[in-house]
Amino acid sequence: MFNIAISILTMGILGAFFAYGLSIARNKFKVEEDPRIDNVEEALPGANCGACGYPGCRALAEAIVKGDVEANSCPVGGAETAQDVAGILGVEVIETEREVAVLLCRGTETAAQRKADYRGIRQCYAASLVQSGDKLCSYGCLGYGDCVSACNFDALHIDQEGLPVVDREKCTACGLCVKACPKNLLELHPVSRKFFVFCKSLDNPKSSRKNCKNACTGCMICTKGAQNSEIVVENNLSRIDNQAVLENDEAMEWVGKCPTKAIGFLEETNQT
Repeated sequence: MFNIAISILTMGILGAFFAYGLSIARNKFKVEEDPRIDNVEEALPGANCGACGYPGCRALAEAIVKGDVEANSCPVGGAETAQDVAGILGVEVIETEREVAVLLCRGTETAAQRKADYRGIRQCYAASLVQSGDKLCSYGCLGYGDCVSACNFDALHIDQEGLPVVDREKCTACGLCVKACPKNLLELHPVSRKFFVFCKSLDNPKSSRKNCKNACTGCMICTKGAQNSEIVVENNLSRIDNQAVLENDEAMEWVGKCPTKAIGFLEETNQT
């Protein structure tokens, strides 16, 4: 009985000693955290999507408070969140125009031919590993919805023509769909931009036209209204200087005259 009591007493003393030691170590080595981090994290949307380049909203909040990134570094929160964060930090934030994802392809099921019956994993990335996919146009959208799966905000869906449709109201410009597309056909652009080259094919004009009725064939028609380099054709593909076209009414007029509608205005496409 005496030995048991001694053992209990010894363990109690050791426990108290180690607890005291840990308490001293905690106070000596503890890192004071800026209370603003909690406030900034609360102001962020809490999506933890990683679109900002950080693993979650907490990590982004820490980076913002440290000054590693700007107050408007959350693409999901937008201007309102940026203003809230700036208010917490007592800084000014430069307002930027909201961006949305845009699909630069019009290779619908009726316009773009498929070269084979693909029976593999129904993913764009998987399909693209097999001879660049099952469409004749190796640059075109495969339509298996990797971008839809990547979107955390229900801003994309595949339409009846087999192309992803962007819901511009729901799109947060997080960029996850952009990263998910193996063909690099989704890009983020200011919401005010209305005309694009909806094609990325660098094939020769004959092949492009054969593979997809809506492909850019480098016909040069769109360049007729250009005074300088507002619209040029390089590697059989039209390229637009958006701002320059806006300042040239004649160039703007020719934007809508593309015979294949590969170059034109956003409302003419399946973007909502």
